[in-house]
This record gives sequence, C-alpha cells and structure tokens, in this order.
Amino acid sequence: MTAETLNYRQTAAMPYVRAWLIGVAALIFCMVIVGGATRLTDSGLSITEWKPLLGAIPPMTEAHWLDAFQKYQLIPEYQQINKGMTLDQFKFIYWWEWSHRFLGRVIGLAFFLPFAYFAVTGALNRSTAIRCGVLFILGGLQGALGWYMVASGLVERVDVSQYRLAAHLSLATFIYGAILWVSFGLGRHRHAPASGRQWWALAIAVLVLLQIAAGGFVAGLDAGFGYNTWPLIDGAVVPGGLFVAEPWWRNMFENALTVQFNHRMLAYVIFLLVAAQAYVARSPSSLLLLAAVLGQVALGIWTLLWVVPLWLGLAHQGGALLVFAAAIWNLHRSLLDRAPVLSEARAA
Repeated sequence: MTAETLNYRQTAAMPYVRAWLIGVAALIFCMVIVGGATRLTDSGLSITEWKPLLGAIPPMTEAHWLDAFQKYQLIPEYQQINKGMTLDQFKFIYWWEWSHRFLGRVIGLAFFLPFAYFAVTGALNRSTAIRCGVLFILGGLQGALGWYMVASGLVERVDVSQYRLAAHLSLATFIYGAILWVSFGLGRHRHAPASGRQWWALAIAVLVLLQIAAGGFVAGLDAGFGYNTWPLIDGAVVPGGLFVAEPWWRNMFENALTVQFNHRMLAYVIFLLVAAQAYVARSPSSLLLLAAVLGQVALGIWTLLWVVPLWLGLAHQGGALLVFAAAIWNLHRSLLDRAPVLSEARAA
C-alpha cells in the first residue's frame, strides 16, 4: 500500500474512528452511572465470584438463583446487614451488579472489535493505534480492579474499601477522558502547554479528576448521608472533628466529616478557577465549562440537602463526567494549533 493510499484511507476513515471513540466514551458514561446505582442500592457484593466469561450468563433457573443466594448469605454484608432478605430482594440487587459487569463486557467488545478492524485496514496512524492499544489494556486493568474492589467486601467488611472504590472510579474516569482526548485530537495538531492560560486549563482538568476521586471517597464512606446542611457543615464553616483520627492523614480518607469537607472545598476552588478562566479567556469552551460547573455545583447542593436520593445521586455523578468532558474539551481547544491539518496521517 502506497503512502498516498494509506493517507487517503486514514483521512476517509477519520469520521468513523471519531464516532467509534465517542460512542465508547458514551458507554463508559453509562457504565459509571450504573456503577453509581450499584453503590447507592448496596448491590455491589451480590455476586461473590469473578467469572469474566461464564459470568455473562445470569442465573437461568430457580436452582441457579438459590445457589447464588446461598453464596451471598455467607458474606458479612448479608449476615450483619441484610439477614432475612428474601430471594426477590436478592434478585433486585443481583441484577444491578450483573448489569454493571455485563456492560463492562459490552464495552470491551465495543472497543476491541472496531479497533482491530481499523488497525488491520490501515485506518489508524501509528500514534493513534498505540494510544488505542494502551486504552484497551487500561480497560482490562479496570475490570481486574473492579473485582479487587468487590473482593475487599467479601471477607471481613460489610462494604467495599473506599480506597479501592475511589481507585476504580478514578481509573474509569481517566479512561473516559483519555478516549475523548484521543477523539478530539484526530486530524489536529496540539502542542504542549506554553502559556499561563494553557497551564491553567490543564490544572483545571487535573483538579476535576481529583474531585471525582474525592467523590469516590464520599461514596465509599457514605459521607453524603451526613452533615446535610449548606453552606455550613455541622453548624460551622470549618467544623470541629476534622482531624480526630491518628495519624492525621487517615482523616483525609477515613473520616466522613473530613472527606465531605474536602469535597466541598475542592468544589469551591474549581468553581473559582473556572469562573476566573471564563472571565479572562471568554472563549466558547471556557464558558461551556463554567456552565457545566455551575450546574454540577447546584446538583451537589441539591443532592446533599435531599440526603442523596438515588436519582439525584446518579444525576450528580453523571454531571461530574460532563464537567470532566467539558474540561478536556477546554484543554483541547487551548492547546490546539490553528493551522489546519489535511490528514490524520500527518497529525501529531
């Protein structure tokens, strides 16, 4: 295949590659929402085994359901929290967890099969193929990390480790953002941050990812179900009890009050940075990001005051991903060379 033919093929395939990547990102968005529902309905420990292939088949007979239920009855969550649960109640939480895992399998296929086709047919240039290969590996690691998280709640705990939950959510969000980053950059030249505004945009994107990780600790400790007032928290701007545990750093990850306080404070920092950037830059991407952050702040306050009803909790989690997507888009636009690129094969 000549270089000219390859160049033409990659240029022609570019819209399809971009649509594929954005479609996978949309599936990951749905995956995170279903994962949030799994957490809020306390469904995550209902499947006590990890079977990457055979696990795609749910219980098909009453005997199979009873077997799955009996395995669940052996773990601390059932014995200490859900003892006396009926089979129908178990089925409700089972289907949430099964849907979450099944969607993960769907995403794996939705990524790998088109990736293999585009790679074999020469539709991807070298850099894009390498990036997509790395993303596929990260997706596999995310599945393993999900089971590592579930395993933390099967022996001594009645829920999963907040550390592992935050890591699982953070990696999913990172993969989501990375896929969007690759899709936005197809056929375009981007450069490394060089100006203060460009570093500013990068810092905002990193802080949003950090805030989502902080939200994982809030979810892992059920911290959103306490201190349900705003703007004060526990009756004060800076409440007492933030650093009661020893050593001090444990409060950052294991003290529900401190975890919620940090999540609030980081939200304020992000809002101020985004508002200042929008005022200075006044670009469409910075204004879009500001609108997304304002909506997310409103959702967060609403969710807190209403003590995290399922639908609001999921809306808040989805809003976080929309804010991150807007931050990635804003960073992309900030680093974009204005000179047009004729083909993907010449893209950086």
